[in-house]
Amino acid sequence: MSRDSQDDAPRIVGTSTVYEGWARYLVAEVRMPDGTRIGREVEDHGPAVAVLPYDPERRVALLVRQFRTPPCFVDGTASILEAPAGLREEDDPEACARREAFEEVGLRLSTFEPAGRVWSLPGLSTERMDLFLAPYRAADREEGAGGGLAEEHENIEVVEVPLATLAAEAEAGEIADMKTLCLIQTLRLRHPSLFADTDRD
Repeated sequence: MSRDSQDDAPRIVGTSTVYEGWARYLVAEVRMPDGTRIGREVEDHGPAVAVLPYDPERRVALLVRQFRTPPCFVDGTASILEAPAGLREEDDPEACARREAFEEVGLRLSTFEPAGRVWSLPGLSTERMDLFLAPYRAADREEGAGGGLAEEHENIEVVEVPLATLAAEAEAGEIADMKTLCLIQTLRLRHPSLFADTDRD
């Protein structure tokens, strides 16, 4: 019998909820192929999206800088530079990316380039994230919009960064957020001419 058959694969045979708030925290009982039963923790808050808006004419990207509690807890990090992102409330990932871009950076995006659907932290979380690149023009940005939702205390700072700077920071290992690093590197692979100044041999 194939090792990939259902009989030989680990199976979840039960779960118990240990906490429910913004996210649920579960303990799953997993039956291994040899019959052993083990417990595994699961953080469950559903799917998400992230989008890297970039202006191909001015060669800049719009990112956000915001406080994140876990990095602060680990080493006192005050803020993280990130691509706009959020939980997927809509069925259509593009519609969610469009909403998040407007809420966080005040952009009305119309064109999206899918860049993958990835598990953010497969050892712990159920979050599967749709990644997008999205070209924009300066005229697509609405004055006074962005910054996140006040009722969610997001306190988002909108940051316009030259693509050359992002490439250099990626090369130097200075992009701390994984989704943002993935999007920057995908943009570099798909549109290398935007990074001509930093990708010289």
